[in-house]
This record gives sequence, structure tokens and C-alpha cells, in this order.
Amino acid sequence: MSAPAIATGLPFEDIRLLFEMLPPPDLDSVAVVREREKTLVKPAGALGRLEEITEWLAAWQATSKPAVLRPSVCVFAANHGVTAQGVAAYPSSVTRQMLETFAAGGGTINQICAAFDFGFKVFDLALDIPTGDITQEPALDEKSCVATMAFGMEAVAGGTDLLGLGEMGIGNTTVAAAVYAALYGGDPARFVGRGAGADEAQLARKVDAVKRALALHGPHLSEPLEVLRRLGGREIAAIAGAILAARSQRVPVVLDGYVVTAAAAVLHAVEPTSIDHCVAGHLSAEGAHAEVLEHIGKKPILDLGMRLGEGSGAALAMTMIKAAAACHAGTVTFEQAGIAVG
Repeated sequence: MSAPAIATGLPFEDIRLLFEMLPPPDLDSVAVVREREKTLVKPAGALGRLEEITEWLAAWQATSKPAVLRPSVCVFAANHGVTAQGVAAYPSSVTRQMLETFAAGGGTINQICAAFDFGFKVFDLALDIPTGDITQEPALDEKSCVATMAFGMEAVAGGTDLLGLGEMGIGNTTVAAAVYAALYGGDPARFVGRGAGADEAQLARKVDAVKRALALHGPHLSEPLEVLRRLGGREIAAIAGAILAARSQRVPVVLDGYVVTAAAAVLHAVEPTSIDHCVAGHLSAEGAHAEVLEHIGKKPILDLGMRLGEGSGAALAMTMIKAAAACHAGTVTFEQAGIAVG
């Protein structure tokens, strides 16, 4: 199946219609998995959350025999006009250089994917054309935002049964913080972290940039998709599209860290159930990630103090998900093992 068709460049109404067509979980498959779990040669509940993960896979793959046979990780890369405000520790040119590193197989995410035989794709989202500086103008116009979401839907092209989502973009923790502040309110500073290593002066400029962006766009921020286009970036918009496309094709999704979660947060604000097919791969050390995950109702699989991005936390969590499916499928029953119980 291909990604859901949308008329690229049309208003957000096109996107809103997609929310009405999202498939529900397959609860019948979950029931079968749950019953089989009771018969396996282990104490009931002994695998803890791995058993919950198996049920989650069954619900969204719509099968009583969930499996992870074609896992893939997609990284979306973009540049941001807000870096002109001195919010980042590195210049925007580093985004392109990192993509070249990924292409050469030299990134951290390359090593994780190679070690576990995961597919890996990188999406270049017009790196040479940074988004608008959110302190002075919207990041994207509506047409460009919708087109970028449509491009992100290509993440499921070619087929996958478990999708990890990552990002790369100098300045993107600033725009993610602005998105969260707009969605959840309160003091914007609590959403602003050090990103890739901001010093005290850069951190102060990040906080100031987020506050100025909120003041500029304030009258328009009651609508989540407006938050996305005005304060987000191309990678966040593309990831939102990828999440929606994965749901339409019943592909479970693993979210990476702080920036990726911003895309899920926007969708959750539109319709909370729209991200039920997603799990949080890990708890990032960046900013208020724990608070954000609580807002969207996600419990991270891993907590390793990571803040790299690149889909690295999602990819590591995918190894746990693959193990959960393998344990459920391959472990024999008490009857098969000839073990008497009761």
C-alpha cells in the first residue's frame, strides 16, 4: 500500500480529514495474544512490559502473530531561520555535514541500524532553504507545511512493519520548545534545554527567542496545526506526516526524543487517539521531555540519559520491541514442553 493520498498544497482541511480515517486497534488480535501469553513456559507477567509491547504490536499490526521482520528508521533533516538569533552551539552547515556522514555510514545511528539489521533512510528537507525565523515570521506557510507533511508520508513507502522516527537539524530544539510552550502554556523557559551543547548565553537567547515567537504568533496558536506551521520546522511537519501515514497502514511507530515528540504532541492536540500506534523509545535528557511525554500519555521504553537525536533512542528501543515479539512467537507452551502446571 502507498501512503494516504492528500492534495499537496491544499489547506489544512485536507490534513484534518485524515484524522477521521485512521483505523482503530485490532482488539481481537490483542485478546488472542493475551491468551497465548498465559500458556507460555514462564510465570505469568514475568516479562513485564515486554508483554504489553507484544499486545501493542498485535493491536496495530492487526495480527495475532505480531512480528518485527522489516524494521526501519527514518531521519528527517531540516534547517531553521531562528538560528540567526544565536540559539545554537553549531552553525546550520553542520546539518548538511551530518547528512553526508550518514550517507557514508559514519553516524551513530548507522552503527545501531547496522548492528541490528534495521533499514535506514534519510530525508533532506530543503536544507539550503531554512524555514522562516519564528521570532519574525511563521516558519512555514500553510501550503508548504501541508506539502512537507505529504513528503514525510513517504517514510512508509517500500514497506516496513516497525518504524522508528528521528531528526537532524541545528536549531530544532528551539523550535520544538516553542511548539511545546504554545501547546501547554506556562513559563516557556521550562521547555528550553541546551540542545547540542548551548552555553549560558546561547541558552538565554533560546529562551528569549521562544518568548518572542510566542508573543508574535500568539493570536494564532489556539489551533495545533497553526502551532506546527508557525513555530515548528520541516522535520517536525514531515514526522507528523509520517506518523499519520504509518497509522493509515497499521505500522507501529517508535518516537525518538525531544524534537520528534513535538510532532506527536501536535497530532495529539488535534486528536489524542491519533498517536495510539506510537510508543516513546526513550526519555531524553533534553529539556522537559518527561513532562511532554506525560502530556501525551507515553511511558518511555528506555531511560539512558541520551540526547543525541538521529533516531538513536528509537532504534535502541526497537531492539526491545523486536525481542518482545520474538519471545512471544518462539517461546513454547507448557503443554509443548511437557510441563505439568496446576
